[in-house]
Amino acid sequence: MNRDVLLNDTTLRDGEQAPGVAFTTAEKLELAEALAAAGVPEIEIGTPIMGADEIETIRAAVARRLPARLLAWCRMKARDLDAAIESGVGAVNLSLPASDIQLAAKLGLDRAEALQVIEDMVGRGAAQGLFVAVGCEDASRADGDHLARVIETAARAGASRIRLADTVGVLDPFSTFELVAQLTAKSEIDLEFHAHNDLGLAANTLAAIRAGARHASVTVLGLGERAGNAALEEVAAALAVIDGAETGIELSALPDLAVRVACAARRQISAIKPVVGADVFTHESGTHVAGILKDSRSYQGLDPALVGRCPRIVIGKHSGATSITRMLNENGRDLDPDLAAVVVARVRRKAAETKSTITAAQLVELYDGMCSEARRADLTDLGQLCDAPSNCTVVRAGRHQ
Repeated sequence: MNRDVLLNDTTLRDGEQAPGVAFTTAEKLELAEALAAAGVPEIEIGTPIMGADEIETIRAAVARRLPARLLAWCRMKARDLDAAIESGVGAVNLSLPASDIQLAAKLGLDRAEALQVIEDMVGRGAAQGLFVAVGCEDASRADGDHLARVIETAARAGASRIRLADTVGVLDPFSTFELVAQLTAKSEIDLEFHAHNDLGLAANTLAAIRAGARHASVTVLGLGERAGNAALEEVAAALAVIDGAETGIELSALPDLAVRVACAARRQISAIKPVVGADVFTHESGTHVAGILKDSRSYQGLDPALVGRCPRIVIGKHSGATSITRMLNENGRDLDPDLAAVVVARVRRKAAETKSTITAAQLVELYDGMCSEARRADLTDLGQLCDAPSNCTVVRAGRHQ
């Protein structure tokens, strides 16, 4: 797949709806600038109907004239649209439930009434010269025929895009592909997919794009309600590496962007968070280290340089002589062949006892201590240095088994 995919980042709207997250105006402006600088083409900047403070924040963002489209999220209500117009944005997402469950529970509407609301409100927004996207909330549980009529009605009224939201995260990659492919075949306007991660399947976003959606809704770090949304950094990297799609995102900017959002949201970034986590390009296993030192591709499917990262080798319970020798060399030590197996065993035992990796300073200290011990004892059987003889057989003249 070599076509363009446009990512709509909603960190500042849906991301801020995560429990306890509240961005200040300064933080929102800083993050909006960072998103735009990273090449994000469209930013869902906020929800104007929340009040005067939100409107002023959005107006301040609009005044920055960022190289990205700023879009306001609105319920499909006249007062929400009026608030968006007051905020100065040029684009709106007018959202209305698509499933019978939500139409009845939230609004007391039937399908026909919902279509009339869409026709009226989209027409009003388009008449104001706004770029109008229609958000189909809970599209994943909506009737397929009704969704097709929503798309047709919205397009006829002047909408430029339809957002299909898996609001409660119940789709899988196969049902996502089927849903989007069927609707794409009937739609005269672009489709956008908005995934939630309740079952850990926000990667359904990729299935939606392969099925024909040209837009995807994402948040930095997957920040959002409940289990969050599709992560900007994961979707952008996957599209580039797996599908060869062009998103315009500067992948090397993603780690810094993730740190900025985490700080503003007061959230920790998991060490194993794909693309931006501290440990995702870190190697300890002796087998893996031996492989990547010869060819980095042997145990790295994503080139860390692509996302502004560097591979890292650490010493721990699973390390072998290759990585230990390398770290000692980097710190001015040459591993004595007669001590290699003993050092490996001692390192593994220490890492197991401390349940942590061994720093370069700790490794040098351990090795220097063993060398001093060997010199003092003038040992002929270096196996005496090993605290666990059953795991450490040492043979003189550099032969270790």
